[in-house]
This record gives sequence, C-alpha cells and structure tokens, in this order.
Amino acid sequence: MNWYEPGTSPLHRVSAGPKLLVLLALTTVVLVLSSPGWLGGLCAVVAAGYAVARIPVGRCLRLARGLALLVAFVFALQWWLLGAYGALVVCLRIVTALAAANLFTLTTRVDDVVAAVERGGRPLRRFGLRPERLGLLVGLTLRAIAVLSDTATQVREAAKARGADRSPTAFAVPFLVRTLRHADELGEALAARGEGDR
Repeated sequence: MNWYEPGTSPLHRVSAGPKLLVLLALTTVVLVLSSPGWLGGLCAVVAAGYAVARIPVGRCLRLARGLALLVAFVFALQWWLLGAYGALVVCLRIVTALAAANLFTLTTRVDDVVAAVERGGRPLRRFGLRPERLGLLVGLTLRAIAVLSDTATQVREAAKARGADRSPTAFAVPFLVRTLRHADELGEALAARGEGDR
C-alpha cells in the first residue's frame, strides 16, 4: 500500500524536514492542550490542510471511516472513565494527531523522510548514534504502518466475504499470522544486509 499521494500543492513542495518538525510540534501542543475549543480549532486547521494538499475525497473518506471506529470506541471508554468532557478532549487529541500524521504521509515520500532524519541526526554521532541507522528505523516504521494497514484491510475483506465479519477471531488470527510472517521476512532481509552484525 502506498500512502503517498503525488501532487504539486504547497504542502507537497515543502521539504520533509520542516514538515516533520511541524508535525512533532503540533503533536506536542495537542497533548498539552485540554480545551475542546482550541483542540477543535487545531483539528479544523489540519482538515484545511487536506484541502490545501488537494487530497482526493475518497482517501479522506477512508481515513474518516477508520477514525470514526476508533473514536467511537475510545469515546465510550473514556466517557465511562472520565465523563463526557474528558472523553471529548481525548478524542479531539487523537483525531487531530492522527489526521496530521496521515496528512504528513500523504504529502511526503518515505525516502525524503529517511533522508531528512539522516541529515538531522548527524550531530548525534558524537553520542554514538548512527544517523543512517536512525533513518533506517524511521523508514521501516513508516513502511510497517502501511503494510499493517493494508493487511488489516485485506483480512477484514476476506472475513466479510466469508460472512464472518462480526467474529473477532476471524480477524485477529489471520492478522496475527500474517503480521508475524511479515516480521519474520523483514528480519531475514535485515540479516541478509548484515544489520544484526553491527
């Protein structure tokens, strides 16, 4: 699954480094804020970013459907634990942070992110951290998220085709098996590169 949405919008033209810093800053602010008004405003700003980036409506709707299921579950749980106000704050934080992260992946190539992390990590060499290893970690993480998302969609569709879409086991077992298989293949690929030897 390729999350990058090719385009020539202003957000696409901004380099990966500044976008990553803005995403980190936004996520930090979202975690600190506890006002539904401010969080709702930030959520609206992120939503406007999708319009600026000219992301197709279909992709936006897929994100909205995925977020709706997560938010409904979290809201019900948090309402029970914290009350309606606390649940609203938590859900606004989740929606804003995840929508911003998704917008970042839609407008930024993985290779550009890896290169930006490697450039930014060069000063960390003095502490013994290798920037190319950090870049590899970030690249693998982003690709793993895409692979797991694609796997979840395929398993869900297969379960639905068998009429077992309401069974947690029909989703969890194949998803777990395919995830472990992917992890095993990834480990073998890294070992073939000699990553485990350094």
